[in-house]
Amino acid sequence: MDEFDNLKIRLRKFADDRDWEQFHSPKNLSMALIVEAAELVEHFQWLTEEQSSSLKEKKLEEVEAELADIQLYLIRLADMLNVDLIAAANKKIEKNNEKYPADKVRGSSKKYNEY
Repeated sequence: MDEFDNLKIRLRKFADDRDWEQFHSPKNLSMALIVEAAELVEHFQWLTEEQSSSLKEKKLEEVEAELADIQLYLIRLADMLNVDLIAAANKKIEKNNEKYPADKVRGSSKKYNEY
């Protein structure tokens, strides 16, 4: 069992120990996930590109906490839906590799249907 699976199991136990399974529907978890993503974005709002790449230590710690929240909700949601996130991510990378061949899109931010 790898670290990712261990994390998933810890989250299951965490929710079970608190009787939170009843609240962890895919709908509720997806809503919580987007709230956490919005909290992450809030840390970068109004920063310049340069500022966003060189956060001060306290701000970076806050961003780290939001990233962790997002990760945890995402893992929990995938677990509730019985989705293997690692397999899904690898499948998506392969799909993107086909949609965005490096020799055609290198250095471009155009969407796959625009080049």
